[in-house]
Amino acid sequence: MTTTRRSAICLAACLGGTSALSSCSSEDDADTGEGAAVRVPASEVPQGGGLVRGQVVITQPVAGDFKAFAARCPHQGCAVDQVTTESIVCPCHGSQFALADGSVLQGPAAEGLTVRTATVDGTDVVVS
Repeated sequence: MTTTRRSAICLAACLGGTSALSSCSSEDDADTGEGAAVRVPASEVPQGGGLVRGQVVITQPVAGDFKAFAARCPHQGCAVDQVTTESIVCPCHGSQFALADGSVLQGPAAEGLTVRTATVDGTDVVVS
């Protein structure tokens, strides 16, 4: 078993106090970006397309309507890496997802992308 920086910090927190506990999120939380807000200027999200930022995908299927999804493909956990005018694309096995709701357009994924909350705050889109 390999000791990682994260497990060492968590062990230190458990033995010596709670100050380091904030860095002990689960691997799943870190991979999906759960709990981490992402802020992107709305002008950077193309209408009829979208972009991948960190662990989230932000789309704008129609003008002013922003959607957000976790960037992890439900098929085998690969990170989606491309948004076209037709779909959100997973590079590992070719799954494609709808811009408007993250539903499966083409498998092998059997489930859609996990929906995240996208709100407009001034000139930014904030994903939580």
